[in-house]
Amino acid sequence: MNKKGQALVEFIIILPIFIMLLLGIIDIGKILYSKIVVEDVISDVVTYYEKNDNVEDIKNKLKLDNKYSIVINNDKEYTNVKLIKEIELITPGLNLIFNNPYKLEISRSIINE
Repeated sequence: MNKKGQALVEFIIILPIFIMLLLGIIDIGKILYSKIVVEDVISDVVTYYEKNDNVEDIKNKLKLDNKYSIVINNDKEYTNVKLIKEIELITPGLNLIFNNPYKLEISRSIINE
């Protein structure tokens, strides 16, 4: 028996699974890191909105790129501020679980006085 050939075949069978697992871990880490960043940014968005800035001024002041979108809904009692960031996934097949691009949505509510 040729042990070197057997090891090569086992390596070739395991390699794609290992690469998919590694890329999946990277994507999940990117999503979790982006969630932390977006939660920090939405605090600044709410602060600027309370100072009566419009959406375009807020985007310019915070230097947000086209991957971010700000949605503001006004009710009688509350104002809902939603910040959405699109995250591109690199793992093939992960779009069966998450949409690609994955839309991360964080929202805050402000009481109108």
